[in-house]
Amino acid sequence: MESELLRVAKVLKQARRILIITGAGLSADSGLPTYRGLGGLYNGMTEEGLPIESALSGPMLQRNPALCWKYLAQLGRACLSARPNAGHEAIAELQRIKPECWVLTQNIDGYHRQAGSPPERLIEIHGEISPLYCQSCGAESVELSQHLAGELPPKCNECGGILRPPVVLFEELLPEQAIETLYAELRKGFDAVISVGTTASFPYIIEPVVRTRQAGGLTVEINPSSTDLTPIVDVHLKGKALDVLRGLISHISGD
Repeated sequence: MESELLRVAKVLKQARRILIITGAGLSADSGLPTYRGLGGLYNGMTEEGLPIESALSGPMLQRNPALCWKYLAQLGRACLSARPNAGHEAIAELQRIKPECWVLTQNIDGYHRQAGSPPERLIEIHGEISPLYCQSCGAESVELSQHLAGELPPKCNECGGILRPPVVLFEELLPEQAIETLYAELRKGFDAVISVGTTASFPYIIEPVVRTRQAGGLTVEINPSSTDLTPIVDVHLKGKALDVLRGLISHISGD
């Protein structure tokens, strides 16, 4: 893999516009369980006999906020119990080196921001787990940890309405601003696209890879296993995200 790593590092060193797409596999190196591994949460049915996609949906938050918040709280506690890892830090370092390096993340944990990725070049396509805000009056309530320690669902101090995180639940639309930003940058084109720790086959994940490769840019996947993306990328770097990313940054920065 070392020769392929050097090949990718060489292209990235010369590249001007780079897109890094990140998924749950990146935060798994922080100890945060991946989508299908969150304490068994996503492995089928909830204790109530519902598909987790139903329990964690927008309609359920409106219809039965206590049930939805039971599982939102599990997500929140998992995110708060871990921290950014060397992979997040390596991506932030690449963004410091390359002022036109963007991050498109499916993760809601906020670790990219914590690691130093510039918010203006960070597209959080599924939103964030915090800060909470009131669905009724819009008031923001910052301390997620305090609410998770109290009665669920959390209530607004201003009006008593139900609070929620700015995250995209099942059956909800993706944030319009995030989509607009992504496609505005896609129209400009990228010299390289790197997919890190995602198995997702959503159009907004696959399309940047396909379009960049068709335009002659380098497409790379960093993942310990093969995924739907593997057959359509130029290079598949097998391994843990943080190890591969640290190696890339070491070569790019000349350390």
